[in-house]
Amino acid sequence: LCCQCGVPIPPNPANMCVGCLRAQVDITEGIPKQGTVHFCKQCERYLQPPGTWIQCSLESRELLALCLKKIKASLSKVRLIDAGFIWTEPHSKRLKLKLTVQKEVINGAVLQQVFVVEYIVQSHMCEDCHRIEAKDFWKAVVQVRQKTLHKKTFYYLEQLILKHKLHQNTLRIKEIHDGLDFYYSSKQQAQKMVDFLQSTVPSRSKSSQRLISHDIHSNVYNYKSTFSVEIVPICKDNVVCLSPKLAQSLGNMSQICVCIRVTSTIHLIDPRTLQIAEIDGNTYWRHPFNSLFHPKQLEEFIIMDINRVHEKKKGAGAGARSNKHTLAEAWVRKTSELDTDHQYFCCTHLGHILNPGDLVLGFDLANCNLNDEFANKMNPHNIPDVVLIKKSYDRSKRQRRRNWKLKELERDREALDTDDERQYQDFLEDLEEDEAIRKNINIYRNPDIPVESDTDEDGPPRISLAEMLEDLHISEDATGGEGADMLT
Repeated sequence: LCCQCGVPIPPNPANMCVGCLRAQVDITEGIPKQGTVHFCKQCERYLQPPGTWIQCSLESRELLALCLKKIKASLSKVRLIDAGFIWTEPHSKRLKLKLTVQKEVINGAVLQQVFVVEYIVQSHMCEDCHRIEAKDFWKAVVQVRQKTLHKKTFYYLEQLILKHKLHQNTLRIKEIHDGLDFYYSSKQQAQKMVDFLQSTVPSRSKSSQRLISHDIHSNVYNYKSTFSVEIVPICKDNVVCLSPKLAQSLGNMSQICVCIRVTSTIHLIDPRTLQIAEIDGNTYWRHPFNSLFHPKQLEEFIIMDINRVHEKKKGAGAGARSNKHTLAEAWVRKTSELDTDHQYFCCTHLGHILNPGDLVLGFDLANCNLNDEFANKMNPHNIPDVVLIKKSYDRSKRQRRRNWKLKELERDREALDTDDERQYQDFLEDLEEDEAIRKNINIYRNPDIPVESDTDEDGPPRISLAEMLEDLHISEDATGGEGADMLT
């Protein structure tokens, strides 16, 4: 019989029934039944004392571990058997934990008890978000500049930054007329960005720092660092004139070349021989050259006649040739001079896509004043009359059929003008035409535009569905999404 209430029970060391034993002994005594958890609304992270902020979704293992650490000291006297969440409304600012504990009580009898601990979620802005809200509280800035009229290289760089998620640590991104400024809370993050830029685009950098404050007692210095990154002022589709020394070192190339691509190096092609070369940032700054024209000077020509050249004898010491282009000799006429009989003869690297009657964009060197130190010293017989750049398509039709899109960096920007929009459309067209650049960029399918057949051979080049990613949209509550299963 139970020594308290006289109910018959199986014999145990305490000689009491479970009800009387619980009335006599409370094994949860000393364990707090309420607590507080700090949550940052801006970045949706929880504070793990003393100063670490961690990302936890509701009812996840990480959040359960965080809550249990707050009562870890008081749980040392009992044995924790089970822990789990009791469901609460996500916006109630309450977290409820159901704990099962065991403890040895009178004369070796083991008592098990279930109880609930309630946590109040208090809003508390973390230090990182504080700095972002202050906007001027930065420790380092990376100033990326390119002294060109066209922003093709910047658009390409923006997509690389998004793909590798290097924009996540920035406090603020600010767009100015010839570049971008990235603000960081630490010098290490800014240095990481500079290293990334130097490995992805041909550039050079220099750094400086300014003393903000100095604690003479602890010898602590507070600096603001500035990293200046200058990208080479050459973009895709530029016509450049190399120095004689550089042209010779690249395999006796012609001095007049076309830039077909800018990645980590500048890719050049000689339109008269299909000879290709790559110039890295260091080589460029040792032997700098400029673009002869800017994109607004492109003129439209019509192909009157074209002959593909299958065999062309290599010169002495010539370098590699492009396999993706076809050498051709063409007679062209300006669309603005169709009422005259004036035609131009030129060699072009676009023989694989051009046919008689096609429209093509190019630069007229015969009727222009070249203000370039290397071009002025060249023999006039070595300067071509016309350099063809790319085939011309109907832009409005291309925009209507474009069933893909790109993501953009969130940044402080001035009002967009029509020139910026035109340059962005140029970049999108370059992506459609150049598969090598597309490989480095995340392209997302645009569900608003229906999918059409890709079998239109005469139309402009298009991006296949296989190269597109589905844009993922996850809708979450303010305190995080669905987490892992509860610990049992």
